[in-house]
Amino acid sequence: MPNHLSKETSLYLQQHASNPVDWHPWSEEALTLAREQNKPILLSIGYSACHWCHVMAHESFEDEETAALMNAHFINIKVDREERPDLDQIYQTAHQMLTRRSGGWPLTMFLAPDQTPFFGGTYFPKTSRYNLPGFRELIPRVAAFFHEQGQEISAQNTSLHDAFDSTLPHTSNAVMSGAALIAAREELERSFDPTWGGFGSAPKFPHPTDLEFCLRHYATNGDASALEMALLSLSKMADGGIYDQIGGGFCRYSVDQYWAIPHFEKMLYDNGPLLWLYSDAWTISGEARFKEIVEESAAWVMREMQSPQGGYYATLDADSEHEEGKFYVWTPAEIRALLTPQEYAVTAPHYGLDQPPNFEGKYWHLNAVRALTDVAGQLGISGEEARQLLASAKGKLFSTREGRTHPGRDEKILVSWNALMIKGMARAARIFNQPGWLASAQAAVDFIRGRMWRNGRLLAVYKDGQGRLNAYLDDYAFLLDALLELLQAEFRPEDMQFAQDLAEVLLKQFEDKELGGFFFTSHDHEQLIHRPKPGYDNATPSGNGVAAYALQRLGHVVGNMAYLEAAERTLRLFYSALEHQPGSFKSLLFTLEEFLAPPRIVVLRGQQPALHEWVEALSGIYQPHTLVFTIPNTARELPGMLDKPVTSGVNAWICQGVKCLPPIAELAELKILAKAAG
Repeated sequence: MPNHLSKETSLYLQQHASNPVDWHPWSEEALTLAREQNKPILLSIGYSACHWCHVMAHESFEDEETAALMNAHFINIKVDREERPDLDQIYQTAHQMLTRRSGGWPLTMFLAPDQTPFFGGTYFPKTSRYNLPGFRELIPRVAAFFHEQGQEISAQNTSLHDAFDSTLPHTSNAVMSGAALIAAREELERSFDPTWGGFGSAPKFPHPTDLEFCLRHYATNGDASALEMALLSLSKMADGGIYDQIGGGFCRYSVDQYWAIPHFEKMLYDNGPLLWLYSDAWTISGEARFKEIVEESAAWVMREMQSPQGGYYATLDADSEHEEGKFYVWTPAEIRALLTPQEYAVTAPHYGLDQPPNFEGKYWHLNAVRALTDVAGQLGISGEEARQLLASAKGKLFSTREGRTHPGRDEKILVSWNALMIKGMARAARIFNQPGWLASAQAAVDFIRGRMWRNGRLLAVYKDGQGRLNAYLDDYAFLLDALLELLQAEFRPEDMQFAQDLAEVLLKQFEDKELGGFFFTSHDHEQLIHRPKPGYDNATPSGNGVAAYALQRLGHVVGNMAYLEAAERTLRLFYSALEHQPGSFKSLLFTLEEFLAPPRIVVLRGQQPALHEWVEALSGIYQPHTLVFTIPNTARELPGMLDKPVTSGVNAWICQGVKCLPPIAELAELKILAKAAG
């Protein structure tokens, strides 16, 4: 018999709809049951592409005996963390407070009927192992503790609420300076891996905001060491198994420090920022491999992650046929049988097929372990011939792999994650002059505006023809930032209006007018036990950081002081935290950087085809502190800085803060200024 999840649209919840556990979605009905029956709540938070979520489900939630214990002692609530990041933030923080350990998924929390947690963990095996208590033995012990130790739980809950309050930032009156930018740069160098790139050791994550910080720092200060940290990291990731060498796109993280073996799930929110990072890195380095990464990843996004209606899907699972990585791995015999001897002679040493297996002792997950130029030299062929043979081999491997059982795809469409991909595709389209990529990004924006923008408000998630859930700070902030990027790729008046509409909702529904900054949930959101105001970057950038960054930029573009003032209030709220932990707040540091030195705004107007030449020239220059808008001659009623006259030739206007230069009529002069400014 299906449980209460059977009518939910979330793929993750649907995966649990036939469990013998009497699961409920998070709802007032479930919370009321807990209060009326004085039963504790067992809250399980995960997502569809989570490997250990599947393991715990198979071991415990599909087990009749374990499910009977859960049903007897708890009101069981299952939450998709991608749909309800508000709940996930609260209970991940609570887990850290209660256990003094970092959290993760699956998150398993035990709550009092008033939603306050009193015990928790992440993955629990069905029976004791891995130095973890068995879930089956834990259930009655936790239930007994709730009923027998009410006074202790009450005291702990008071302390927990006080601890939640202490996590909120406090406004600083200090004079804001660039000292935190220097401190963050030094902190990155201390954690940098000079051999394999990236920051820290295994497991190793891409950390896009850290890499973006390095590129921006190079542009601002000419810091060659910061540039090297970014370029080495991007090169090693491109060669590693974290990147899908056959089909494009990046996996979530590497389980080792060498980027060799990933956790195989692919997330939209990683690949969007990495698209724009590799595009930016190409403008600086001209590295051909970076361009290939962008081309292959953009093709993967459009082929596998974009819905026919335009929105981008959320994730690809790590597993297929109940085995992690099965879709991606090979044996040398399989590959040899598919390729010509000449193709195999290049492919085997390049991808390490002539070395011992690197996955589970019997499979090969492809890494570019030997440079193609070295392989060509060993074989006595030209580099171009080696490239052609490898391309032919990759095509055959891709075609064969397409016939395998694909990993599951979570087809929900999330505004915040879509926004990160829209920005990545728009930036890549602008830099590489790819109209198809731009059309993909615009289709996603049009889908969101048409299906998920209702009565002047965003919905957070769309699945099975339904938009639902009140959108969060990240949805508005990331989409506003993406629209500013999209407008630089092609100026559409409806996108500019949408950007201003989103900014107005941010100020009206999310801003703390008294203390500054933005709450993660809107003022009319469901009341929960805590209302976070997060400023630190996590797997995705900080909502406060991106909101302040995008509002500050939009304020300069349209001349709206309210946007600039909201951004400044946010910076002042988090400035003390920036000073003490600069490495955790890169998105806010980007905002600080442009608060101290406002971004430049370049407006281009003129006639084709000369105008296209100007646009292409500027797109190939890395200018992280510059916004370039190409305004069609037909555009009317333009806002702020964009309202420039139509001319017979091509002219560029450059403005920064409240100052504008005289119009520039020579492309050579504009290119010199662009390269000098960064």
